[in-house]
Amino acid sequence: MATTLNDSSLWRLQQTLNHIQPQCIRENEQRLSIVHGPTHPALWEMTLGGLLEFQCLRYRDLECVVVPWTGARWTYGRLEHESGRLARGLLAKGIQRGDRIGVMAGNCEEYVSLFFAAARVGAILVVINNTYTQTELIYALNHTGMILLFIVPRIGRRNLENTLDDLASPDISKRVPNLEETILIRGNYQKFGTYESVALEGNSVSMKAIQRRQDTLSPFDVCNLQFTSGSTGNPKASMLTHHNLINNSRFIGDRMDFTEYDILCCPPPLFHCFGLVLGLLACITHGAKVVYPAETFEPGAVLKALSDERCTALHGVPTMFEAILALPRPDTFDCSQLRTGIIAGAPVPRPLMKRLWNELNMTEFTSSYGLTEASPTCFNAFTSDSIDTRLTTVGTVLPHASAKIINPNTGETVKVGERGELCMAGYQIHKGYWENTEKTAEALIEDEDGTIWLRTGDEAVFNSKGYCSITGRFKDIIIRGGENIYPLEIEERLTAHPAISRAAVVGLPDKYYGEVVCAFLTLEESHDCPSDDEIRDWTRKKLGGHKAPKHVFVFGSDPRLPGDIPQTGSGKVQKQILRDLGRKLI
Repeated sequence: MATTLNDSSLWRLQQTLNHIQPQCIRENEQRLSIVHGPTHPALWEMTLGGLLEFQCLRYRDLECVVVPWTGARWTYGRLEHESGRLARGLLAKGIQRGDRIGVMAGNCEEYVSLFFAAARVGAILVVINNTYTQTELIYALNHTGMILLFIVPRIGRRNLENTLDDLASPDISKRVPNLEETILIRGNYQKFGTYESVALEGNSVSMKAIQRRQDTLSPFDVCNLQFTSGSTGNPKASMLTHHNLINNSRFIGDRMDFTEYDILCCPPPLFHCFGLVLGLLACITHGAKVVYPAETFEPGAVLKALSDERCTALHGVPTMFEAILALPRPDTFDCSQLRTGIIAGAPVPRPLMKRLWNELNMTEFTSSYGLTEASPTCFNAFTSDSIDTRLTTVGTVLPHASAKIINPNTGETVKVGERGELCMAGYQIHKGYWENTEKTAEALIEDEDGTIWLRTGDEAVFNSKGYCSITGRFKDIIIRGGENIYPLEIEERLTAHPAISRAAVVGLPDKYYGEVVCAFLTLEESHDCPSDDEIRDWTRKKLGGHKAPKHVFVFGSDPRLPGDIPQTGSGKVQKQILRDLGRKLI
């Protein structure tokens, strides 16, 4: 059953029921690791354009998007107006349903406007990682057949003039045959058009033309392509629909108890599901306000936004929170309104969580797990879950989703309490990878009942109440002398050491054991570097001796290493780079 309205009384009742029975374990599945989310509240069936119109009926004059670094303070009505201007411009340029439009920019109001403008005319917005090189950008343009590219001359401290020169070169039409025009979101450069010039072109197109186009669209149309950050080979573009994004973001906001009175500070980038779905859309679906404090992550800007905007929620990955807490806070700093937010992307060390609780008042923080191919969130804790539950699990499965844990070799569902590969099913599963049927077939598996399951590649375990703990990536498991070693438990032990701020554990080749444990570390400020033996002894006190790292490398102390642990643009540790680096160092 689906609905286009949010019955608030039903929602409150369901939230109560969810806390009593957060997921359903069917009678004949009680011994197996398979859980089903609640079937209420009902799914919404609408497009993103329809969502914006619907929320404007209720919240038109409320602030929706605030961008301190540009000075923008847009209401819901202003967002509808600005995205409508741009949508008319896209129609004037001949954009058709299903055409691909790319964007490569930092967090800003124009990015949000473009997202909704593209959706309103039935185009597919391709969000491009801000860290992409020229080669990676050209690949993305060609792979998805982008017709228009919206870009900026600079993203944070990164100058893109060489990229713009390449896009303006005489042979670009041969190298990227589908690309018709490059458009600057701000500034001017050579012959490129601008965001504003596109909007002005739309003056020749009536608003009725947008409505006529919207009437041809389906909630199940693909509206967004997001590239996955694979460690090998070219990135894959995940196809996400209006239906995927709207409902996933809505259920995420529900888990944080969002209302129109909430204000979310959102440092994660808009090119990633974290900033786009868990950030922007989780607010839009609840009438809340999202604040993008800086173009790219700047801890000082986050602190200022938290205080100035009196934010009630804060999103980020653990490294972001560590950087925020490392800064001194002025006497005027006020985070008394802050209560919740999502910490995702990596395990949360208990000492970090205690600081967020005590210093930033995040008593209702929630842990979360997801992946791009699931739009992205699969599991999320409730604000009322115990602190231990929120630290040791990623919560329970979201409504209208199912999850199971299988033996990756046999495909059989394992018993509760056993580890295996996490698989997901439900409305939120993507339509596959763009122009890549082979990888789609590998990831999406149909069972005997006709249910399509997404194989996540992540190792997980369910407890008897259906709460999920992510125990690692299968490709990251270290096999030492035939015994499986899970990096996550070693990383958690290492970061419990008072001198160690962050730890990334990988396997390196060994002639005798096949693989051995290698730890890459960063230190807390004002702490001396512990010896390798001290680190091994620290590990052995809680874990088996075979889990103690044979190789230890410390960023900031070893001149052979870069300045910090390598990360993707969305804040995930790039373990393949660490493996390659470790092989060279040993």
